Amino acid sequence: MNQHICFLTMIMIIIIKEMFRNNFMGSMMTIIIVLLLSACGTGKETSTSSTTPAATTASQTTRTITHLKGNTVIPAKINKIVVLSAAYIDHLLTIGEKPAGVNNQVRYGGDYLPYVAKQLQGVPLVGSADKPNLEAILEIKPDVILVESRTAATTYEQLQKIAPTIVMGNEWQEYESDVNFWKKDLMMIAEMYDKADVAKSKIAELELKVTKAREQIKKLSNKNLAYLRVREKNLQLYAQNGHPTNVLLYHDLGFTPTALTPKDKRVDLSMEKIPEINADYVLLETDPNANDYLKNLKASPLWKNTPAVVSNKIYETDSFWLFKGWGVIGRGEIIDEILKIIK
Repeated sequence: MNQHICFLTMIMIIIIKEMFRNNFMGSMMTIIIVLLLSACGTGKETSTSSTTPAATTASQTTRTITHLKGNTVIPAKINKIVVLSAAYIDHLLTIGEKPAGVNNQVRYGGDYLPYVAKQLQGVPLVGSADKPNLEAILEIKPDVILVESRTAATTYEQLQKIAPTIVMGNEWQEYESDVNFWKKDLMMIAEMYDKADVAKSKIAELELKVTKAREQIKKLSNKNLAYLRVREKNLQLYAQNGHPTNVLLYHDLGFTPTALTPKDKRVDLSMEKIPEINADYVLLETDPNANDYLKNLKASPLWKNTPAVVSNKIYETDSFWLFKGWGVIGRGEIIDEILKIIK
């Protein structure tokens, strides 16, 4: 529109100039024409320069990620990512991204974590999180490597030489009253892929599922719950906080902790304390290397006289709820199992 006005104005001035040719007014008209042409040209140049920053942004090929080791530059578009954490595998699959390499799980025979094994078929295994296979990672030629802080403590410098390495690790922080800490790494990974909206949508779907399950649990007349873990040489009672699976059970779903359930940190439970577990539901998770201890536990008269055992309220879960609690996919599966238990 400005260009049209400018053009018409110049035509009018030229006509007037012709009318006053060879006099002072004609000279003045010539000066005015020159000034108008300059102004129109300036407007055009200003318009072009305003689009330059946008064009630069659109063609940006890298981005800077702030993480536990500082700032790292990664590709704006990630094609191959190696992941050395079960939680981050869940996060990637949640936003529809398949990793190019993942850590194995030693306690599950050095294979994929079972609940995501089907989705990971064909993905190379690159050693454990504690002892990654650097040669296998190098062969993949990843754009980015994701590790947790515990892995970074021993191998960060070596991994950084292979590819930009992002160190996350909310799981090793003190959470206090923060019940949403497990979502932080998910959102960080989603932002690396420009998929924050996808992550938020998946979280919203999970929260709806939590709400529906909580309503069912609320109707139970008795909902005291104890979450036990059988280790190779001892029995542990998990706390109300400190781990996302605990938060899911007690905060999100609304189960009531028993009198023995600690608030923040899991505790070892002696055999003598077992009869004091006054729970309507006992969840029993057993490590893969703890079958002998479980056998001895079940043979003990102290265990057999536990109220939950007498009332047949012991529910043996799969042995990776503690992994599942970190991600949207895993938490959804835990809720499905809980609904089966309370029915």
